[in-house]
Amino acid sequence: MTTVSAALDVSCLPDYAHNWALVDVETSGLIARRDRVLSIAVLTFGPDGAPTGDFTTLVNPGCDPGPVHIHGLTAERLQGAPTFDQVAERIGALLQDRVLVAHNAQFDYDFLAHEFARAGLHLPVARRLCTLALNRRVEPPTADLSLASLAAHYGVPQTRAHDALDDTRVLAEIFRASLAEAVRLDLQLPLVSCPPRQDPRFAPKLPKTPCAYRNPGPLKPGDPLVQGMKIAVTGETEIARIELVARSVASGLNVMTSVSRHTSVLVANDANALSAKARRAVAEGVTVLDEHAFLALLADVRPGTPHEKHAPQAPVAAQPPAATAAAATVPRQTEPRQAEPRPAPKPFGRRRVLVLGGTHEEAAASRARVVEMGGAAAINLSASVTDIVLLPGGESDRRMARVTSLGLPVHDPAWLGTPAPEPVDSPLGAGASTTEVLPRGGVLDLPALPTAGRWHLGASWARQTDCEIDVVAFVLDEDEQVSCDEDFVFYGAPESPDGAVRLLCDGPTEQSITIDLATLPPAARRIAIAAAIDGTATFGDVGAVQISLTPGNDAQATAQAALDGTTSERTLLLAEIYRRGAQWRFRAVGQGYDHGLEALVRGYGIEVA
Repeated sequence: MTTVSAALDVSCLPDYAHNWALVDVETSGLIARRDRVLSIAVLTFGPDGAPTGDFTTLVNPGCDPGPVHIHGLTAERLQGAPTFDQVAERIGALLQDRVLVAHNAQFDYDFLAHEFARAGLHLPVARRLCTLALNRRVEPPTADLSLASLAAHYGVPQTRAHDALDDTRVLAEIFRASLAEAVRLDLQLPLVSCPPRQDPRFAPKLPKTPCAYRNPGPLKPGDPLVQGMKIAVTGETEIARIELVARSVASGLNVMTSVSRHTSVLVANDANALSAKARRAVAEGVTVLDEHAFLALLADVRPGTPHEKHAPQAPVAAQPPAATAAAATVPRQTEPRQAEPRPAPKPFGRRRVLVLGGTHEEAAASRARVVEMGGAAAINLSASVTDIVLLPGGESDRRMARVTSLGLPVHDPAWLGTPAPEPVDSPLGAGASTTEVLPRGGVLDLPALPTAGRWHLGASWARQTDCEIDVVAFVLDEDEQVSCDEDFVFYGAPESPDGAVRLLCDGPTEQSITIDLATLPPAARRIAIAAAIDGTATFGDVGAVQISLTPGNDAQATAQAALDGTTSERTLLLAEIYRRGAQWRFRAVGQGYDHGLEALVRGYGIEVA
């Protein structure tokens, strides 16, 4: 257990010296655009660690307070409390010119942004820092990264969980200790510019009603329409477009906003239309009908085949990964072979090895060897790193000075051939991690999550280049296509309409996708997660990308993988979660492509303007 000091003065360290505002909110639910803040606490600190202000209050939300069994804030307790607009200016004064700090900071920031917007005020936050993201970089030897686990690790007493004021005081001590670890390890702070890329103007639209039927394929001349057919419309129509769409949806058709090879029919009154949809329809051999012909067929739509209704997934033990899977191709992935029996223990056991130096290919081969030996390949220096492998040129890496001061063992490449047994004083000690370290192509059966559980797929990388990387997700049907444009989740549309898939930004070198399998539409068969570089850099410049799958934002990872071996690629398919019968599975893909994001998007059935 680490014990925190009363204060941490980093005012002489420019990379760590900021004015801070530590925040915790209790809310009536989890969706910021819908739910309300019930209580808030703000503590402010200077760069020298000295407190400079505080404020806490209950807030009358004017609605049902939600899960009282969690936060204990009944309607009776909240009655008579001020409304948010009555305290917003005081809160704003505390946040002004400070970095907002919170545990799962995007959650608190999003709620504050919506509450300030309802009050007609600007939220004066330019940057935020998430203590979850910070501790993911530190990697302390804890069972998970919950506030309670971190408090126990850092020796911080916690008396009233889910009380905004007590949580903020606990957070302050955890933050001091985490910041001290970041200084010790010379870690870059995961500061996020605000407003985040998840800007409020991109608020999700009302959910499109999912089509209940499977796509029967293209419409052939002389055949009737069948429920589940994918329909697109282009150009002017005689009846209002909204009415045409409504009648099609009511008949059981799936109206799309773009054309792909899986589109059944395109409705176009102008046969010579030069729209992108019309050109794509001609290229893909899609049947084109004018409005009158389509309406005649619409009067007699034949029954389709409903999507299979899967029973809730029963809890299962996670299976060991398949030894190796062949490189995937986009967009269709072949079904991997069944997982092999768990192999005998390997020499590296709980070791976490950081490779420094070498060419891109040499470093990738060394990391692959670490995984073969049963260890985990690190991409950044953290408290969990047990060993360093030094390839040619690695001695000039800026992290070597810190490695020396920490006294970490440094090995030459030959050590990967005949490693010593795992150290008994490994940072994870006797409580060995249950995280599965997957090779590229490795597969894992996912255990069932509790009610309202979400899987978090995080991606992170070392900051070796100034390029910007975007993590995106696609919700795909049985044709490996999106059912609607909104099933493409990216920085401009960071949440699917039903909220089942969401993009989170946790820092300049990490982003995550959250997936609620229980609320996915019935057509969803696969969620593909990719990363794309904006600019001329390649993943060879970026180096390895680490992915981790966790059953919650602060839980221990169920699986992780270091994906590298790429050189000239600008788009990288990171992972996929897919359904096989009633079982959901996870695969670490790691397949790169030289083309940009636009080609990947088109391959999944989205027309790019």
